[in-house]
Amino acid sequence: MEHSRRDFIKAAGLAALAGATFKTSVLSASPEGKESFSLATLPYAADALEPYIDRQTMEIHHGKHHKAYVDNLNKAVAGTALAGMTLEQLMSSMSKHPSAVRNNGGGHYNHTMFWKLMSPAGGGEPTGKIAELINRDLGGFNTFKEQFSTAALSRFGSGWAWLVIRDGKLEIGSTANQDNPLMDLSDFKGKPVLALDVWEHAYYLKYQNRRKDYIENFWKVVNWGEVNRLVGK
Repeated sequence: MEHSRRDFIKAAGLAALAGATFKTSVLSASPEGKESFSLATLPYAADALEPYIDRQTMEIHHGKHHKAYVDNLNKAVAGTALAGMTLEQLMSSMSKHPSAVRNNGGGHYNHTMFWKLMSPAGGGEPTGKIAELINRDLGGFNTFKEQFSTAALSRFGSGWAWLVIRDGKLEIGSTANQDNPLMDLSDFKGKPVLALDVWEHAYYLKYQNRRKDYIENFWKVVNWGEVNRLVGK
């Protein structure tokens, strides 16, 4: 009986030790298994931009499309030196990376910026530094608005319209797919301060093929405060 009792105590102690070792190994492994990039929550409710951008579009655009870019980017960089890079570092060296990093890294960067560039309290004409630069470089707000809208409307297929600072001055242009002006391989370069997504998934549920209407309503939600913040960075 005494022998059996000692064996039981010994076995229980070994089991407890094994459990503690297992718990410790799991905890210590989690930082290594942490994904490099993550999907931030929207800075407002999904229906906050209605009636200009509808709730269902926002939920699908952010929760499915953007999430897919993040998930696929993490898969593409897993186990490589790219996993330790920032999005900006990836963009500046994009010509050296696989297409999966280009497409999904661009998608993640572009959308992360895009959500912040809209606000339920947005719209109207800009004030502050961005207003000064628009007047100086682009002939005033109405001319700028027309030129930017044309860049967005005339982008064939899927892509983005951009307002950037290049060599100290504002410029308007567009890129295809999920490319952006920070990429070293982009045809249009500069520091992005305003962006508009013109992929069909950004507007099709509400506007169908009426991209022009979507662009016109974008001006009613532009977050000029965020644009000014980007200008000052």
